[in-house]
Amino acid sequence: MSAPAPRRVWLSLILRLGGSALVLAVLFHFLPVEELWRTMRRISPLAWLAVAAGYGATHFIGVFKWRLMVNLAGAGLSFPQAMRCYFAGLFGNIFLPSLVGGDVIRAGLALKMGRSKAGVLLGSLLDRMLDTAALAIIATIGVLLAPGALSPELAQRLWRFLGLAAPLGAAGVALLFVAAWMLRDRCSYRMRRRLAKLRRAARSMARQPLRVATALALGVTLQMCLVLLMTRIAHECGLDVALRGWVFAFPLAKLAGLLPVTQGGIGVREAAQAVLLKPFGAPPVLTVAAGLIWETVVIVVGLAGGSAAFWTMRARRD
Repeated sequence: MSAPAPRRVWLSLILRLGGSALVLAVLFHFLPVEELWRTMRRISPLAWLAVAAGYGATHFIGVFKWRLMVNLAGAGLSFPQAMRCYFAGLFGNIFLPSLVGGDVIRAGLALKMGRSKAGVLLGSLLDRMLDTAALAIIATIGVLLAPGALSPELAQRLWRFLGLAAPLGAAGVALLFVAAWMLRDRCSYRMRRRLAKLRRAARSMARQPLRVATALALGVTLQMCLVLLMTRIAHECGLDVALRGWVFAFPLAKLAGLLPVTQGGIGVREAAQAVLLKPFGAPPVLTVAAGLIWETVVIVVGLAGGSAAFWTMRARRD
């Protein structure tokens, strides 16, 4: 007999929290904790608030991008609706597995507000793919800008990874559509109607490639803004690494955080960032300290944005 759903949810949460705690414990074991804490305290409250404000403002680019994708597929969301769904998703990123968990909350709310459920689902899927592509593009730029800092073996492995990521992602989406087409006659009438709606949404997006390209450009812009905010935190912590180093390390560490083994990627991102920035002369203790401060920004802004989103939705119901 399977465990009740709430029990499985709590067990999953405990396992992810344990994963984050384990990774952080390993980091704290090998790093001088006193220096780590002293480095984190170097950032002034004003600088932290400035970065947090910039982080929140940057995500309005994300709202516009996500709304562009789901509406292109026929969702018909207004900007206030898209904003509530998006920031609720940021809130979900804190509590659900990896960074993709917030997509579930975002799409779930949008399904109740949008005109087309198929448009919401397909647009959200493409939006996540564009975010991943934006991270890969920025990481590729970082590899091109920093050939001397990387060993030939590491650079070769990274090129293989980046070279395989895009075609594998495209192949995965293509397989989904092929499977849907092959099974269309074996499905129930209700399922065939849903598949037909998905095909219409896909055709609507395919007819406007310029908007998809615009969304990709917005995704790259958003991620670069986050890189710049991260460099500001690092500078406050006394870590002055060339921008090319962050352009290389930040997106790859964020991609590592997509693995659903820790809570919101906490721990994995800091460990990956420390390893990736080491060739650029960054002391791991400073890198981890800056990463932990970044996590506080992500958590506080996510809590504030999600709380505001849920409060406005409740106020509208009342």
